[in-house]
Amino acid sequence: MLGSFRKGIEQFQQALKISPQNMSALYGLASGLLGLSKECINSGSFRWGASLLEDACKVSEASIKSACNSSCTWKLQGDIQLAYAQGYPWMEESQSLEYKAETFEKSIYSWKNTCHLAAIYARNSYQRALHLAPWQANIYIDIAISSDLVTSFYKDYTHDKCTWQLSQKMTLGALVIESDNFEFWVALGCLSKCNALKQHALIRGLQLDVSIANAWAYLGKLYREENEKKLARQAFDYARGIDPSLALPWAGMSADTHTGESTPDDAFESCLHAVKILPLAEFQIGLAKLALLSGNLLSSQVFGAIQQAVQRAPHYHESHNLNGLVCEARFHFQAAIASYRLARYAINISVGTFLKSHLKDISTNLARSLSKAGNAKGAVQECEDLEKEGMLDAEGLQIYAFSLWKLGEHEAALSMTRTLAASIPTMDKTSAAVSVSFICRLLYYISGQDLAIVSILKMPKELFQSSKISFIVSAINALDQNNSLESIVSSSRYFLASHEEISGMHYLIALSKLIKHGTEHHLEFQSGVSHLRKALHMYPNSNLIRNLLGYLLLASEVWENTHVSSRCSIIDASDSGNKEGLKLAWEIFSAGAVACHAMGNSEPRFSFPTCGCQCPSGSGAMKELQKCLRREPWNSNGRYLLVLNLLQKAREERFPVNVCIMLERLIIVALSDEFYSRKEASCQYQKFQLYLCAAEILLQRGNIIGCINHTKDASALLLPDSYQFFGHLLLCRAYAAEGNFKNCKEEYERCLELKTDFHVGWICLKVMESQYELQTISNVVELAFTEGSKGRNNSWNMWMTVYSLVMGMICIWNQDFLSAEEFLEQPCSLASAESCIFLCHGVTNMEIARRCHDSQSLSSAIRSLSKAHVTSSVPIPIVSALLAQAKGSLGSRKKWERNLRLEWFSWPPEMRPAELFFQMHCLARQIESESDNSSRVECCQSPQKWVIRAIHTNPSSLRYWKVLQKLM
Repeated sequence: MLGSFRKGIEQFQQALKISPQNMSALYGLASGLLGLSKECINSGSFRWGASLLEDACKVSEASIKSACNSSCTWKLQGDIQLAYAQGYPWMEESQSLEYKAETFEKSIYSWKNTCHLAAIYARNSYQRALHLAPWQANIYIDIAISSDLVTSFYKDYTHDKCTWQLSQKMTLGALVIESDNFEFWVALGCLSKCNALKQHALIRGLQLDVSIANAWAYLGKLYREENEKKLARQAFDYARGIDPSLALPWAGMSADTHTGESTPDDAFESCLHAVKILPLAEFQIGLAKLALLSGNLLSSQVFGAIQQAVQRAPHYHESHNLNGLVCEARFHFQAAIASYRLARYAINISVGTFLKSHLKDISTNLARSLSKAGNAKGAVQECEDLEKEGMLDAEGLQIYAFSLWKLGEHEAALSMTRTLAASIPTMDKTSAAVSVSFICRLLYYISGQDLAIVSILKMPKELFQSSKISFIVSAINALDQNNSLESIVSSSRYFLASHEEISGMHYLIALSKLIKHGTEHHLEFQSGVSHLRKALHMYPNSNLIRNLLGYLLLASEVWENTHVSSRCSIIDASDSGNKEGLKLAWEIFSAGAVACHAMGNSEPRFSFPTCGCQCPSGSGAMKELQKCLRREPWNSNGRYLLVLNLLQKAREERFPVNVCIMLERLIIVALSDEFYSRKEASCQYQKFQLYLCAAEILLQRGNIIGCINHTKDASALLLPDSYQFFGHLLLCRAYAAEGNFKNCKEEYERCLELKTDFHVGWICLKVMESQYELQTISNVVELAFTEGSKGRNNSWNMWMTVYSLVMGMICIWNQDFLSAEEFLEQPCSLASAESCIFLCHGVTNMEIARRCHDSQSLSSAIRSLSKAHVTSSVPIPIVSALLAQAKGSLGSRKKWERNLRLEWFSWPPEMRPAELFFQMHCLARQIESESDNSSRVECCQSPQKWVIRAIHTNPSSLRYWKVLQKLM
């Protein structure tokens, strides 16, 4: 429809260029602009719609000048003015804390006056049309509607409802002309102020045509006003059955939530459907109220609806108050404060009577938002005003006490707390539970843990019969090593009713085990993991338990746990906005993918994985992160995790240019986010990591200066020394790549000064030390590595294995194979040793056997290589070839042949090296004399063809060419 109006407008404009005074073209253009404006207003573009109506009015006036005695032109003018009166939006000039009551009152008066004058102009236009065509009954109805709109802007509350108004008289005039027109009877029912006449008119319309959905809908509305709920429901059901696209029945059905006939969620969905069909301000305000009851205030549809309601009904204090609640739920506290103040201004200038409780609710909401926004002084002032008016309830007392505590007035805050405690017996059960929970928390913050526990123990036990209080006392008890509140905690847990509450308590118990079973500097992750695994067997569908389990598995630093963590979380797009818990499912899944990439590559074409617990979640994590960013482009955490996953992908693929360029662009976008201008430690840490990622990419691409600049930017951030260590480590690498060994050594010494709690940092520093001979004090890195491992019993063996492997590799680089064998032998004795360690140990022993002609080393090499073959999750190339060489050296021809064949199948077809083809040539020559050899892989080609394939793969090898000459 929107496109057809536009096309029609364009055609009429072209016609007017040819004939500027053509009445048909003017009439058509005005009608098209009117239709397009209605589409815009229904879609929420009020200002654009009002602008189109202003243009339509000008065109209509030109049409009237051309044919002033045409009733249809006057009626069109009336339609345009009526639409303008109904759709003209209130335009705020300022939405700030400084918005004055006088300014607001003037803006409301200006808006009302504009709409009122437009309605009067519409009525006058309809009256002129009626003078020209008094037989047109529908014009009587137009006058009635416009007259009703005129009186609605300035209602007379003293007026008698039974007195006949102009709108009713004009409707009766239409009925005099066409008494059997059911639409006129429905119009009379809508415009009448007398309920008896309303019912009579609507029933008369239904007698004429029983399938009038509008009549049934308005009849249902009338019955609901008369508290006839059963009749109202039946009428709404008839209306929906006749016309499901009618908004009023859906809105009427949503009102059943107050009577308990429908759940808040069902009522919210019904009202949302009504708002989608017809975005009336009354429906939108009702939607926001139901969103508050059903917990849907964060819905974008609610946010859009209440924003439109503010523009369409700025004189309703409910629209501003609900807008404030929606903004507050979205953590837009300044906007919420401004809305609450506008609500208070609106209630003060309202013509009719209002309940004092409305003003109390608005002032309480304002005080709460001021407190959340950090303006504790303003919140205290609001609470003092409420206290003077005698409107300070339980929620107000909580805000008052909390704000006083934020201001440092602890005695005053405790005084307010005592006042709140004294009023608990008069509260309902829910309010009492909230108040007791607040008192316990505030006592903990003001008096400390010990005094808070003493105060809680003195409270009557009846106060703790609530699930909400159970969580508070359990949290306080979790921090108490003496378990002083254990009896209260145990008894209060009997009041946990729903699965969500029980899952939440298991969540809290797991966190308490981390603290109580841990040491001063380290948490006991395994205790929490064990409890959550048991809880997950009882509640396998609890995302809260699953997400915490995955998070703790990631944080536990146990090798195998990292792979399991990504399997704990269930990623659901519908839960993307649910912020319950420490981390969301997609965050844990993505972080687990980064850790798995760090421990083992997932693409054999770049490297061969040796980790026994491969988790193929890398590409899946990136897809989930991309989906998250499409849903929420502002999500800085999702973009940060995507950068980390892409960096691991780039590292695995040896930093290809296309991935590096993509990463550079992503990091630039990420660093431009306002999120990283905050001073919180988490924001600064992510910014630090992004700088290091950018520096690593530049280092790999050879841009040393850019790498150094980014790393210095990272090091300038205010972070603990344990993190700053890695910035200086990267600077050390950059200076070494540049050849500036003086600065390289300075950064090395700076790393020794800073120190770090992360083992991988010391391991990397040890590699740098050995490669560039940076060591200043003997064994300083080894001592720091050992010191950092205290209290980490779960991960000690893993890190000692990695350290021994690195030390063995360093000795191999230095041609010290005997020392390398000693270092590598230690991790090989562990049951959890990985295949890569056995491979390195086997290779080292083979080199020792070659140099020293030691058969014992050769036997040790065979044992280690055999274990490498057995423990690997997928066949690792080279292992079988080395086994073939070792066993062939001991004279076992059959084992040599078997291992060479295994080597062939260990390689992906597209990655087989030239030497493998050459070895297959050797194998083919050895078995040429055997008769039954058709099933063996080496027999599929002649030795000559194997050598030719080796030459095709590596034509630069002279050895292959010489062998080929001999075979020719």
